Amino acid sequence: MKTVPASELAAARRNDGDTRLGLGVAVSIALALTGGFALRAWIYWKFPQNNGDPLIYGDLAKNLLLHGRFATTDGAGAIHSTLIRLPGYPLFLAACFRVFGVENYGAIGWLQILLDLAGCLLLYDFVRRVASQRAAQCTLWLAALCPFTAVYAGASLTETPTLFVIALALWSVERFRAKPAWPAALTFTFAVTFAALLRPDGALVGVALAPAMIFGLRNSGPAISRGRLLRIVTVCLLLAITPFAVWTARNWRTFHVFEPLAPRYATDPGEDTFPGFQRWTKTWCLDFVSTYNVYWHVAGEPIDIHDLPIRAFDSPAQYDETVALLKAYEDNGEDLSTEIDAGFARLAAERIAAHPLRYYLWLPLGRLADMWLRPRIENLPIDLDWWVYKHHYAETRFSWFYAGLNAFYVLLGFIGLCLRPRYWPWMMAYFLLRSALLATIEAPEARYTLECFPMLFAVGGIALYRTTVWAWLSLMSKTPGGKG
Repeated sequence: MKTVPASELAAARRNDGDTRLGLGVAVSIALALTGGFALRAWIYWKFPQNNGDPLIYGDLAKNLLLHGRFATTDGAGAIHSTLIRLPGYPLFLAACFRVFGVENYGAIGWLQILLDLAGCLLLYDFVRRVASQRAAQCTLWLAALCPFTAVYAGASLTETPTLFVIALALWSVERFRAKPAWPAALTFTFAVTFAALLRPDGALVGVALAPAMIFGLRNSGPAISRGRLLRIVTVCLLLAITPFAVWTARNWRTFHVFEPLAPRYATDPGEDTFPGFQRWTKTWCLDFVSTYNVYWHVAGEPIDIHDLPIRAFDSPAQYDETVALLKAYEDNGEDLSTEIDAGFARLAAERIAAHPLRYYLWLPLGRLADMWLRPRIENLPIDLDWWVYKHHYAETRFSWFYAGLNAFYVLLGFIGLCLRPRYWPWMMAYFLLRSALLATIEAPEARYTLECFPMLFAVGGIALYRTTVWAWLSLMSKTPGGKG
């Protein structure tokens, strides 16, 4: 009988173990993607979102496709050139309309569901490269089963494409570190450029991650000549700024304004922005309830004085003045005239002078906390006063569950950053830059922090794996016969 050498037996066992591990990973990935698809498909079927902003983007896409103009259509059917949105998402929709048919939002919803899951896979591969296979699986499950990002997958909005290109940017940064060549560099350039073409704040992705590519090479990447690196950087920079140069030139030629991105208040040149009302809103607005009940009503809808929180008035005189301004607004056909807006400006100046710390520090921090921590139920049929238990028991319990789940993701992300995985300083920079930008807005919305979730998934997956391993090792060390 032939004796098999011990080394061959050990190699066979290793190969068998690798096969089982590979099969287990494949099953885990398949289950995560299946669960993620089922979640998104159910949400898409149960809570369709094809009104409001989706129709604005769809109108821009139709005019691009049918008339070759970046324009909106008014109630009389006339089209007017505009710059209220960046061209990235309308171009994406126009391409989809060309393939699937004009106003086929159903096909776009399914396409974006697949795009969202593709972003989850990119995050999986990114974490696999910077951490481990197990941590990557945790990241994939966190990303695929997150209801906060899934609820936007079927909506014709910029959120899902933005999340995808952020994941693509992270993945291409690590690919460039491993192999500093044109494919990874051009992929990164496309990702950060399209992120900025989708949303003005998308430019922060490039600001935060572009240095990571260079410093990643210096610290641990393979050697690359300075001349070659300079050529890559120069070409990528030129490619990145070209679309914005074209967009800026178009806006100058059409409107005679310098606008390289999009206006802060999504208005065309000459339209009112109501600076007095905006500043007055910043003296008291703290949460999404005020955004929905008050801020979004201007102009064109009445404002109920009872929808204003008590912090909107520092004295009975201010209350009376606010009532008078809202009455004038209503008498003016729910329109803010220059005089009414000036009245809000005077009221804002008085409140800011009396409480500057509240205006410049506490309220911005409060709005930022609201955007990060409130239950992300804005797209669900749940009342704004979700915390009033006696009004709706089930909705309140569900909302608190959502708040806890959101806190879980944020906590995992914090722990993951504390573990200092590769690129953690640059991801932290993105969190801080985005939070600083969001602290400047008047009316908070929880969806504004969703762009941080791809990085939260990545560092959160690393944290989830590490903490579960530590918990297991701790348990084993306390178990008789266990190994410490």
